[in-house]
Amino acid sequence: MDALDRSYTYGKSPLLQNALSTPFKTYLFGKPISHSLSPLVQNTMYQQIPSEWTFHLAETTDPKVFQETISDQFCIGTSITMPNKLSFQPLLDDITEEARTMGSVNTTFVRIDQSGKRKIIGTNTDCLGIRDAILQKCPDAAEKAKDKVALVTGAGGAARSAIYALWKWFSPSKIYVVNRLESETREMMDWFRRSIPELVIEIVMPAAAVMLEPFFVIGTIPDFEPQSQEEKFVRSTNDRALMHSQKGVVVDMCYSPSVRTYLYASAEREGWNVVSGVDIVVRVCLAQQILWLERAPDKRGIDEVLAAVGKIH
Repeated sequence: MDALDRSYTYGKSPLLQNALSTPFKTYLFGKPISHSLSPLVQNTMYQQIPSEWTFHLAETTDPKVFQETISDQFCIGTSITMPNKLSFQPLLDDITEEARTMGSVNTTFVRIDQSGKRKIIGTNTDCLGIRDAILQKCPDAAEKAKDKVALVTGAGGAARSAIYALWKWFSPSKIYVVNRLESETREMMDWFRRSIPELVIEIVMPAAAVMLEPFFVIGTIPDFEPQSQEEKFVRSTNDRALMHSQKGVVVDMCYSPSVRTYLYASAEREGWNVVSGVDIVVRVCLAQQILWLERAPDKRGIDEVLAAVGKIH
């Protein structure tokens, strides 16, 4: 609930006494998003409360559509996914410290300033979802991971969230990053070197014979069969990392077209604790609902969500 408490530094609640019976709307902006589990998770939670709130997909990258939507008085918040996590930021009134540190926004919420104006605030709940899903699976992960290295695959918005979560709550000695595009990776690393100067972060390069023994391996890229030499190098780096004797935690934020991604199946076979993309998305949605509804979800609601998700995964 710390994120909710901090949210009031941007203004007071927009919710009135009859908020649950008001047909407020929340949205997911991204492309492609037809496979997203967010509508199932969010609407199941809304129905369990019960409330008149609904969650909708907005499959677009058009900033004008986003701006029109968040200007609607019945829009109480949005979820933002690729490729909009960076590009929609200029349309927001403010962003939280953690989102500014990551340079990535995946959630907006509404607060009312002293003049009575609606303010659209951007934040990042991906990092909370990663933290909570890991600790649910491995409660002593923070203690075990301290001062050990971590490996993150990818360099987009999800990778930024993973790196922030590792730095904030799991105290790695160094974070290695492997990605098919060196320019994208260096841009992300330069960002973190400015926003978190004490973070030790390094690119895994094909020419470097680095023997990785990470406690965490976090994947943030689509589950496609690698085609280019760069993509094949990314996969082989993960494969080598999974083979060392000290097994930690593997997180794959991808869950489409199957929750059992190549990384998930490989890690499970090698004896690692595995956190799936479904685990992450459920925890991210719960963190978003706390900001939108301004209340903690009860256990019955969480159980209903997990049961609903379990039926299709």
